[in-house]
Amino acid sequence: MKIITEKGHEIKLNKFIDWILYMIGYTIVLVLIDKIFNSFDIDNILYGFLAVLIIYLLNKTIKPIIFKLTIPITGLTFGLFYPFINLFILKIVDFILGNHFHIHGIISGVLIAVMISVMNFFMEELIIKPIIRRCNNE
Repeated sequence: MKIITEKGHEIKLNKFIDWILYMIGYTIVLVLIDKIFNSFDIDNILYGFLAVLIIYLLNKTIKPIIFKLTIPITGLTFGLFYPFINLFILKIVDFILGNHFHIHGIISGVLIAVMISVMNFFMEELIIKPIIRRCNNE
């Protein structure tokens, strides 16, 4: 597998390497959230990475369906219901991983879901995308 691919005059990182960078960044975010909040527990970084993979799969499969079903509620609450969708995804991961990944409480879970979204945004914009741009420009 090539790390760098060439298309015409453009040199780019392999899409799989891009995806791995995102997964590592999101794993770091989950571990940081685990350290910040007492009501969120991950056993170790391996389970953090596994949780990120499961969240990724759920976000690609189940989340669009849930979002479409809850559009009326999300619209009535002016978008304030959307973190509850993220909490539902996190609770599914909690159920799948059992004792290795746990969120205690609903209110703290919503706050954790919001913090994960915010930290993922900053991780993506300030760290991951600049690395990918730098690798693509060389």
